[in-house]
Amino acid sequence: MRFHFSPKTPLFSLSSSSITSLSLRPFLPSAPKSPFYPSIACHVSTGGNLRMDSTSPDPSSSSSVSVDSVADGLKNQSLREHDISINNNMNNENKKNNGKLSLEDLNWDHSFVRELPGDPRSDSIPRQVFHACYTKVLPSAEVENPKLVAWSDSVADLLDLDPKEFERPDFPLKFSGASPLAGAVPYAQCYGGHQFGTWAGQLGDGRAITLGEIMNSKLERWELQLKGAGKTPYSRFADGLAVLRSSIREYLCSEAMHFLGIPTTRALCLVTTGKFVTRDMFYDGNPKDEPGAVVCRVSQSFLRFGSFQIHASRGGEDLGIVRSLADYAIRHHFPHIENMSKSESLSFSTGDNDQSVVDLTSNKYAAWTVEIAERTASLVARWQGVGFTHGVLNTDNMSILGLTIDYGPFGFLDAFDPSYTPNVTDLPGRRYCFANQPDIGLWNIAQFASTLMTANLISDQEANYAMERYGTKFMDDYQAILSQKLGLQKYNKQLVNKLLSNLAVDKVDYTNFFRALSNIKADPSIPGDELLVPLKAVLLDIGKERKEAWTSWVQSYIQELVASGISDEERKASMNSVNPKYVLRNYLCQSAIDAAEMGDFEEVRRLLKVMERPYDEQPRMEKYARLPPAWAYRPGVCMLSCSS
Repeated sequence: MRFHFSPKTPLFSLSSSSITSLSLRPFLPSAPKSPFYPSIACHVSTGGNLRMDSTSPDPSSSSSVSVDSVADGLKNQSLREHDISINNNMNNENKKNNGKLSLEDLNWDHSFVRELPGDPRSDSIPRQVFHACYTKVLPSAEVENPKLVAWSDSVADLLDLDPKEFERPDFPLKFSGASPLAGAVPYAQCYGGHQFGTWAGQLGDGRAITLGEIMNSKLERWELQLKGAGKTPYSRFADGLAVLRSSIREYLCSEAMHFLGIPTTRALCLVTTGKFVTRDMFYDGNPKDEPGAVVCRVSQSFLRFGSFQIHASRGGEDLGIVRSLADYAIRHHFPHIENMSKSESLSFSTGDNDQSVVDLTSNKYAAWTVEIAERTASLVARWQGVGFTHGVLNTDNMSILGLTIDYGPFGFLDAFDPSYTPNVTDLPGRRYCFANQPDIGLWNIAQFASTLMTANLISDQEANYAMERYGTKFMDDYQAILSQKLGLQKYNKQLVNKLLSNLAVDKVDYTNFFRALSNIKADPSIPGDELLVPLKAVLLDIGKERKEAWTSWVQSYIQELVASGISDEERKASMNSVNPKYVLRNYLCQSAIDAAEMGDFEEVRRLLKVMERPYDEQPRMEKYARLPPAWAYRPGVCMLSCSS
């Protein structure tokens, strides 16, 4: 009952002559037709192979409206109601300073280790771990005068943690893992995954150790995890450590993405270990010593697609773990799905020739899969909107909560290039390039659905429907985002495609262009030779022919603006609220890293402050919105590896 795509089959080819306008690869105006185009139904045959045909779901179907409206209604049944029953003995007597807590008074819960099977061993010897979701293991990174160098008050607030706790002299010891944190039960999670399209077997938390779950005063569950805290059974041949370079990048980007409004894991703090770590950054045989660091990541859950895949791949009794893990995830992170059977029946046609029907209320796992597919689609659409490229979209880096997770060689677009990848390891095939992200999201959902089919949790029809919903949700969200970025009331496919083509031809800065676009006036009487004046700062070094192309586009755009009837002032404010002025460009990260490696962390802190207000003008901070300098294109700045 399992299906998979052959890792030897090339999935994406920029050179294909097959063309579609606005597919799941929206930023290639002459892109090859995606093998995962959402209007093509994906079918999982019982023989185990994914087949595709041209049967298209009815775009006017009420399924999308029904699923979204019911899901919204059910989600209003608060997580508070769910968790009160299992946490009614939470101790609030320790609250002080306006409800804020000390480290010793944090409200720990350990549902993951309490409710799921664990490894009987607790050593960190690299090995295959069977029949278990985790291994209890203690942090082991060596430290020498560790220092707290960056922290987030807003994340502390999520945990009800008193920000004064950051001032404790023992704080760096506790968050480097050198000193135990009272109430924590550290463990490393077991998971597998597809890496660059090939099944990699067991992977797991090789250098991340979860301390446990904090229940805050709103009864929200937050996991704390130390990345770079030492070896685990899943470290394979690595040392379980992290360098300052990658830790700063993860710390800054997780917070920057949050303030952009994109679902993400968070970061509480960054601690230097005082020790050096040897890394071969470019895998070229030239390793060097770099400062070590530990970042404390925070998320409602670190469960990934690969958390389920590893157990399904092993079959036998481990298939029961897939079900247990799914039940756990639904119980704690999707409680509204438990109540879905109480609502009216939700039945939808899959678009098959045999008019098969999927009833989401008859199988909670199917409803859960659909929600994960939609959350993932919505996340990828938001990435495309701000020009973010993850760089390593393996299935072990895909959150079931629809969060951006595992910041490695990420990058925001500078000059618009649909084939851009920030990952030097990805250069040969550019599997994870910017334009491919929507397709890869669907590919990963297919692998996740395959896992649940293998465990007999969903049928092939239910898997097909989840993938159809991914395509529909992505296109709905993506079109809405592009319309908002353009200040339009409705999506104009021809206008968008022509714009993206122009951006690619002239390699225009993606972020700065959309920010400048809000200065265009809805005035059709503006002379042709003045139309590009508001875009002068972003349309650099273009000749007469390209000026004509841009002038033609701006004229069409102004016609759309006039038809919308919105005032220039109102539209500008609206556009600036969705088009950031500041994004975490790689060269900004590198400048902060260079200073930090010399012992100066002020630029890290200053950069974080700027990224906390990405949509504001922030006078005197304009330098953080500038185009990359020439040095930014050297290896290690514009292109990175996974070595960290």
